[in-house]
Formats: sequence, structure tokens, C-alpha cells
Amino acid sequence: MNRPHVGVKVFLFKDEKILIGKRKNSFGEGLYSLPGGHLEGGEEFLDACKREVLEETGIKIDEIGEFCSINDIQEGDDKHYVILYFIAQWKQGQEPKNMEPEKCEGWEWHDAFNLPEPLYPALKKVIDAYCIQRDDCEGHKI
Repeated sequence: MNRPHVGVKVFLFKDEKILIGKRKNSFGEGLYSLPGGHLEGGEEFLDACKREVLEETGIKIDEIGEFCSINDIQEGDDKHYVILYFIAQWKQGQEPKNMEPEKCEGWEWHDAFNLPEPLYPALKKVIDAYCIQRDDCEGHKI
């Protein structure tokens, strides 16, 4: 297995909803995931978040908060990612556009307590660990 790649993913919130897209023509095809992608050489984390969200959805973000990270080892696929998760708020007046239709079926706002399935496995781990979908969770909530 090669050295891990670094990825960034952004929880983009609009009211009680999260922006989710269904991946296609790449690893994780058919799975729902957040906007994001690879960190480029020499790039700051927050700059990568801004770039990836803009490239994929056409939405400009600037209020970005660090959330968590996950070590995503996919032995069966011989892939290893360190994924950094961030949180950003939706700015009124911007609606997501599918800027990369070859990579995503489209972007939709989904209720944070009722996300579509199947979720990308690393995203599911984050959601389960941080109680994003559970009303009765006594732990951390986004």
C-alpha cells in the first residue's frame, strides 16, 4: 500500500440540512458523500476546502471551522486516506450546481437526521461517531 493521500470534506449546512452528492465514475461510485477532494501540494487546508467546494458545487465559502479527522484505510481497494472534515455555513443566495457531472450525479440538501443511503464509509463513521443523525445522542452534535 502506498503512502496515504490527504483529503478534505466539508459539511455544508443550510438550516438543518447538509449538502450531499452521489458519486459516479470514481472510487465510491453510487455512494453519497460531501463536497471535497485531495489536498494539493503546498495548499492550506482551508484553501483546499474553498477550492473543492467551489469546483464541485459552485458555492463560495469563507466561514470554515475544523471538525475532525479520520484515518480511512481501504485494504481491499489498496487505498489509504487521511480525511480532514470541516464545517461551513451556506451563504444565502447561492444554490449548488453540479459543476462536475462526470463525477457526481448532483447535489441536494438532505435533512441532517435523515441522510440518504448508502453513505461513503468514512462519512458514515464520522456521522456515527459524532451523533449527527441521532436526536437522542448525549454526545457531540454538529
